[in-house]
Amino acid sequence: MTGSTSSGALTSASLTVGDVVADRTVPLTRESLVRYAGASGDFNPIHYRDDVAAAVGLPGVLAHGMLTMGIAVESIVPWLGDSGRILEYGVRFTRPVVVDAEGGAELQVVATIGAVSEAEARVDLTVTAAGVTVLGKAQVRVRLDG
Repeated sequence: MTGSTSSGALTSASLTVGDVVADRTVPLTRESLVRYAGASGDFNPIHYRDDVAAAVGLPGVLAHGMLTMGIAVESIVPWLGDSGRILEYGVRFTRPVVVDAEGGAELQVVATIGAVSEAEARVDLTVTAAGVTVLGKAQVRVRLDG
């Protein structure tokens, strides 16, 4: 990882476009999906039943979109040092994350500095599963130290 860490000040002078500030792989299992369903209240059976997923034409049981989105942004929190620095976050869902019953899935998140101004930075998240991009235009606007 290059770029600043939470141990130093996050300033425009300490960041360079292209710096990788987080690189993380997160395993997802069916148990992960059930736990998330309980926490979020989203019990849509496409997130835990193969037969229902197949009946509606899906390639398999899918991870919740908000779970994928949350894992992605959480990846930069250790670098930020404070999630309160996040000013805005947005994504486009481009592909579902299929979570196999036995093998699960792995979500890869790489966070790169995309733009820097005096008071803010844009962090671009590349989020993939099974080698396919699952979140498009995933960008986080963060507050820098003054």
